[in-house]
Amino acid sequence: MDLEGYAKRSLRRGENHDNIILKLIERITEVKDISTDKASILAKAVLEEAELTLSPDDDIISFSASGVTMGEFGVGSRGHGDFYAHQKIADIIGDTGAFIDSRQMDDSGVVFDDGKYIVLTVDGMHSRLSDFPFLAGFHVTRAALRDIYVMGARPIMLFSDIHLADDGDVSKIFDYTAGIATVSELVGVPLVTGSTLRIGGDMVIGDRMTGCVGAVGIASTLTARKDARSGDVILITEGAGGGTISTTALYFGKSEVVMETLNTRFLDACKFLLDSDMVNKIHTMTDITNGGVRGDATEISKTAGVKLVFIEEKIRSLINKTVLSMLDELDIDYLGVSLDALLIIAPKNVAEDLLKVLRKHNISVDIVGHIEEGSGVVLIKNGDSHELTPKFRESAYTPIKKVVGEFPSAKLSEMQKKVDEAADRAKEKKQNVLEFILGKKP
Repeated sequence: MDLEGYAKRSLRRGENHDNIILKLIERITEVKDISTDKASILAKAVLEEAELTLSPDDDIISFSASGVTMGEFGVGSRGHGDFYAHQKIADIIGDTGAFIDSRQMDDSGVVFDDGKYIVLTVDGMHSRLSDFPFLAGFHVTRAALRDIYVMGARPIMLFSDIHLADDGDVSKIFDYTAGIATVSELVGVPLVTGSTLRIGGDMVIGDRMTGCVGAVGIASTLTARKDARSGDVILITEGAGGGTISTTALYFGKSEVVMETLNTRFLDACKFLLDSDMVNKIHTMTDITNGGVRGDATEISKTAGVKLVFIEEKIRSLINKTVLSMLDELDIDYLGVSLDALLIIAPKNVAEDLLKVLRKHNISVDIVGHIEEGSGVVLIKNGDSHELTPKFRESAYTPIKKVVGEFPSAKLSEMQKKVDEAADRAKEKKQNVLEFILGKKP
């Protein structure tokens, strides 16, 4: 419960201060085991701080709201709205001079220094795994390491961050860390540093948890999305899912499926490719996570300027049978959800060698398509070709997501215009502060 947000919304509606205090007391005592008198003192302090910061009159301190919410625009939901917002973020950041930055919409950022590529990534834990901290730590660590590996890099260290609301049990921190450390030990990449904070300090009550894990890697060659070429073939390894599939299983009462996700096969596959030097013959690698095959394939098409063609039966055969059975039963489109499978794009003449290396180590893998000149993504199913595009949100994989739906409201173009304007204001603010600070320097 965000007490500060609650108080500010009430103030903006013009509610009476005494009424706001009474409602805050009620909210606080619902969560905290404290007396009404103590809750009253806390409520008054909350209201005082909320009122003082409600409408700052400085353009730099304040921000101009777009009128579009995260949920409305699908930000974080791995679909069209999310990709659109990330393009705007890249635009605000601008030209960084990095070898690969956010403009390429790749899995990691890269700088070139002293003859080596230094690769950096960070991944946020799945938001619905707050009550399952070990799983949250385990799967977000795998996600960060995947993002390093698919750039053709060898990970050398991990870092973590965890934010736990004021009433969260301290044991969540330890379980989350244990999840990270389990993957760290399994793959031999050390967890070296991190941060632990409360969500919103004293202003947020409850036990919600969020956090992230980042990784650093070193590479001599890269396998970035922009290097996919016409004539290449597409390979995919077995996908058993991670945080998303675990969330699906938990919130549909199928917790036994979670055990299928507890593995390091993706990371092992990448390590085998590195150890065999086959990674040097690969053009592009990525993990199928951002909106599933629909989302990741579309991003590759846009970044590399090519057309991807997939054979549906081939992809379907590589999905973990237990996971696929659950998705089919729940009517969840497996092509639009994170599968945590490894997608490889390579020249046709090295495909057989790639298959041999991976199958030698019991990694299920197959050729599932090819790259052509053009743009977009095509799925061949039962001999017919279908355009494969991202939905506005990834496949609805929990009961509440099925209620929210996968499609935008009718006012999408209006929302995009407001988002554009908000991004432009942020760019302008950035420039103003740069000029202010540089102007103060002697």
